Amino acid sequence: MTPIRTPENIKQHEIIGLECEIRKTQNKSQIGIHGRIIDETMKTVLLERDGERKRIQKKGTIFRLALGEKKVDVDGNFMIARPEDRIKRKTKRW
Repeated sequence: MTPIRTPENIKQHEIIGLECEIRKTQNKSQIGIHGRIIDETMKTVLLERDGERKRIQKKGTIFRLALGEKKVDVDGNFMIARPEDRIKRKTKRW
């Protein structure tokens, strides 16, 4: 059985398929962009909304992820890693 995604363990879970909003980033034109995460690489995530795709860098970005009714802000600096390695990594609570 797959563990449930919670705000405490989201950094060690798959984020593809989650709704996301960009809360803070070094590129000010990307603030407020929102959509569903459709792909993740070591340094970026790809959001899609209404057929339009935007690639967002993880470094220096705060992502607001929707976990059902809950919203959780995640610092992209803690997510810089290949997705398969990030999921295996043990992390301290932030």
